[in-house]
Amino acid sequence: MEGEPGTLRVQIVRGRRLAIRDFKSSDPYVVVRLGNQTQKTKVINSCLNPVWNEELVFAMPEAARVLQLEVFDRDRFKHDDKMGRGDVDLQGLVSGIRLSRALRLSKGETQLRKVAPNGENSLMAESFVVFVDGEIVQNLRLKLRDVESGEIELSLRWSPNPVYAPAMATSV
Repeated sequence: MEGEPGTLRVQIVRGRRLAIRDFKSSDPYVVVRLGNQTQKTKVINSCLNPVWNEELVFAMPEAARVLQLEVFDRDRFKHDDKMGRGDVDLQGLVSGIRLSRALRLSKGETQLRKVAPNGENSLMAESFVVFVDGEIVQNLRLKLRDVESGEIELSLRWSPNPVYAPAMATSV
């Protein structure tokens, strides 16, 4: 990312075994933060295994290091309940970007890095950073922290063309 910010597309795919915060279920949504940019998914009513398949687009600044996710249960008459959080250390993605430039990749598919679960991320299993036709892609499964159960599946897609989208970065 040396001198070239890009676009980070975060596909929130699904949640699994999310915590119950209402009587028998929850109404979950995900809040995603990258630096000072914040976006959220739609609410899925009465579901502990929601499928969002929702893409959130961020301008990725050079200094971006962590993507933060928080899951909430939407409540109508009181504050939304926390359902856990997860962090994605973006260093594997950033090093994949640098490696793809050093290798001058332009087409095809090349596995660039393997990212293992550690104390700096919420990964449930190894994740791979892959160059795919001009984009850097990483598919992840995160174990939610600060909650009794839950995981989030997501996909990151970085491309070198910056997006100017001030309306997309909203405060929550």
